[in-house]
Amino acid sequence: MTLTTTAVLVPLLPFLGAVAGLLLGRRAPGFVRPLAVLPTLAAAVLTVVVAVGQGTGPATDVATELTPTGSIPIDLSLHLDGFAVLIAVLVGTVATCVQLYSTGYLRHDPRYASYAALVSLFTSAMLLVVYTGDLMVLLVGWEVMGICSYFLVGHYWETEAARAASLKAFLVTKLGDVPFLFGIFALATDAGTFRITGILGSVADGGLHHPTLVALLLLAGVAGKSAQFPLHTWLPDAMAGPTPVSALIHAATMVAAGVYVVARLLPVFAASAAALVVLAVMAAITMVGSGLAALAQDDIKRVLAYSTVGQLGYMLGALAVGDRGAAVFHLISHGAFKALLFLGAGVIIHAAGTNSLAAMSRMSGLARRIPDAYWTMTVALLALAAIPPFAGFFSKEAVLGAAEHAATGAAHGIPGAAGWTVLVSGLLTALLTAAYAMRLWLRVFRGKGAEAPDHGRQPVVMNAVLWVLFLPTAALGLAAPLLPRWFDGRSLAPTLTTSVLGTGVALVGGLVTYAAWRHTSALAARTPIGAVVADPDAGPEAAEETAIATHAPVYGDNAGAADPADPGRLLLGPLQPHAAVGFHLDALYTALFVRPVRAAATLVRFLDGAVVDTYVRAAGAAPRLLGAAVRRAQTGNVQTYLGALLAGSLLLAVAAVLVATGTGA
Repeated sequence: MTLTTTAVLVPLLPFLGAVAGLLLGRRAPGFVRPLAVLPTLAAAVLTVVVAVGQGTGPATDVATELTPTGSIPIDLSLHLDGFAVLIAVLVGTVATCVQLYSTGYLRHDPRYASYAALVSLFTSAMLLVVYTGDLMVLLVGWEVMGICSYFLVGHYWETEAARAASLKAFLVTKLGDVPFLFGIFALATDAGTFRITGILGSVADGGLHHPTLVALLLLAGVAGKSAQFPLHTWLPDAMAGPTPVSALIHAATMVAAGVYVVARLLPVFAASAAALVVLAVMAAITMVGSGLAALAQDDIKRVLAYSTVGQLGYMLGALAVGDRGAAVFHLISHGAFKALLFLGAGVIIHAAGTNSLAAMSRMSGLARRIPDAYWTMTVALLALAAIPPFAGFFSKEAVLGAAEHAATGAAHGIPGAAGWTVLVSGLLTALLTAAYAMRLWLRVFRGKGAEAPDHGRQPVVMNAVLWVLFLPTAALGLAAPLLPRWFDGRSLAPTLTTSVLGTGVALVGGLVTYAAWRHTSALAARTPIGAVVADPDAGPEAAEETAIATHAPVYGDNAGAADPADPGRLLLGPLQPHAAVGFHLDALYTALFVRPVRAAATLVRFLDGAVVDTYVRAAGAAPRLLGAAVRRAQTGNVQTYLGALLAGSLLLAVAAVLVATGTGA
């Protein structure tokens, strides 16, 4: 089997698994789990085969014209290089882990068949985005992911939170997709092709006439898909979906697609200094804002969601300073430890019966109940906080090192302002990341109070997946010296300055948070907060669905916002209530967009009912009344007809006389 054929099978297998799962879900339920796991597992194995076969050699390009579309054809093409094949390995691995985990997590869910098929389709779409060499084909995968996310986030459609979150995710990402589509058209018009290699060749030859406009249009789509300011608000709300879906979206698909597109088309952005500065500022605001918001959240999944927003900001910050290798390295390491964190959170939610950190902080013994989640999540949180020697340290320091390189003017063609913006905001975010990671760990695993409810042991497959993801989380940093050969050849080794500064601020953030927790933990016993506990005989998904349905403030006003035992409340001070609601961006968007649209819809409805419908009803009523009058005159009595004829003749005669008299006068 050739490398090209193997690569074609990678996105095809999950797609066929999704189709088969949808067709056989009700007729042959025994095949649902094999059809969910085996095609995705086979695709993951093939991604490794493709990565080994491609190696660090020249990129492989294969294309065939799909259809002639005027002067710019659309091609079915593959573009395989070190960058693409490594991202595909990440996608395949995380998707397989999610499918395996879901067999236990959603084992009692009556809609598991459609869920598993959508996850497979989601995976296929992301693999198509990674492997394709044509922007229009990439757009197909891009949009399919948006549709899948709508259904998966709204999986618990019985709850208002899930319905609202799925609609919000769809609308906000579509808001960014419109300019993204225009950006693709503008880029293809300038370059004369949708092929990525042709576009990059045109950029190298100076054939791009409007680089700033094109870059900003593309950036709007990236902001929507990768949840960057100001289009990031959908991602925390998307936590209303099942936890495995959160892991898939946050670690390997959907949000990673935006970073991938910028990395793939980085020369387009590098052709405009203004676009790089805008990208740097957007990443900086996203990093710092999400770090503050994460420190104020009560829902464990919302903490991780804001964490994802911030880590994506790191990746785009690395791209803003022109270092694709650092961005992709952090994308891969983040995919490993963030998938582990979300899947571990699913175990915690099942064990505690609630999403609320405030409730968990009043439960003792959670760490003993779930030792697998305890140890693996501890390491994952250390990786998130960039504590050496775990993967997050090496990848995050690679980003900070690239920013330092650009800030000192050593990066050719990169504005120094972009470098300083990313460096300063990156260090501040490192402080905040360590703070909210420590806060989460303390509140979950160092709670004090009544013994945590016993919901029984989790399925073995769920704990096994945690240990599978533990391996890259703990050891991926060792690959840092080898990765440059797969990308642009730049060293990914951390520099001394950023290593000392980054690790230093992370330690300060963790220690200060620990001190704040010690100061506030005594208040927990005097401030009882009831936990939402699911039926201990139900599956893990029932615990989460119960928490979503009955713990409504988690997705609205934020239940932990007024918890006096929260160390985040002490650290943030008066900023805490504003950070808890995402700095009121949703309220701002409601005032600026939602209410005017609803008012316009109300006006249109009124005009349609009071004006248009009235006119239509009147137009129909007039002939009807005339017909009724004529029908009443048709009595069938000859005498009546003669009388009417004579009366009419008399009226006409009188009228004629009056007219003649008036004329003669």
